[in-house]
This record gives sequence, C-alpha cells and structure tokens, in this order.
Amino acid sequence: MYGVMIALASGALMSIQGVFNTDVTKQTSLWVSAAFVQFTALLVCLAAWLLYDRTSFGSLWEIQDKYVLLGGAIGALITATVIRSMNALGPAKAAMLIVIAQLAVAWMIELLGVFGVEKQEFSMRKLLGLLIAVAGVITFEL
Repeated sequence: MYGVMIALASGALMSIQGVFNTDVTKQTSLWVSAAFVQFTALLVCLAAWLLYDRTSFGSLWEIQDKYVLLGGAIGALITATVIRSMNALGPAKAAMLIVIAQLAVAWMIELLGVFGVEKQEFSMRKLLGLLIAVAGVITFEL
C-alpha cells in the first residue's frame, strides 16, 4: 500500500510541477525555467542529504554501469518536454499521453530485460491494459 500511495503522490506532484513550470516558462524561457527547476531540485536534494544521508559522493565513481548516471540529464529533458507538452496540449491531455508513454516504455524495458531489469514474459493481460489506457485517452478526447 505504501508503494501505491507514493506512486499516486508522484503522479500528482508531476502534474502540479508541470503546470507551475509551464507558467514560469511563459514568463521567462524554456531553458531558464528548466535550469531553475533543476537548480532548485539540487538545493532540495543537498538539504535532504545534509539532514538524512551523508553518503559520500565518491560512491558515484564506483557505480558499475556508468550510463545510469545520465538520469539527471534525462531529468532536464523530461522537464523541458513536460513544459512543452503541457503548453501545447494542456495539463490533462499532456499528462495522459505522458503516462501512456511511461507505461509503454516501462513495459518494453521489462519485456526486453534491458538496463539491468529482470526480463519478464509477454502478457496478453498487460497488453490489454495498455490498449485500454490508450482507448481511455481517445475517449477522453472525444
């Protein structure tokens, strides 16, 4: 139940952040807004690290697959694409399409067993769930 609650909170926060970031972008520019978002995220993370963690940053050099360190760069691109999509489509439509893309890519990662994720068998039930989600987006738009 804890995981479900955290996932729901994450989705809600992502939608609110997208709306906020889109408004900041309208008043500044895409990359000023994205840089500010990433900078303030860094400050929050550093404060949480000081209060709760203190793991050495040197441990980053010990990570086996260095490509996983690209998460921050991907985060900057996520910020920029969420801002652009919400500006072009509105929050609801953008959020639906973002979630569908997340679901489809996450399932493909599981099916292919890439990025260190354990490979999963194809499931017709999961395909049906994805198709129902896509049908929901289409229905929402009618």
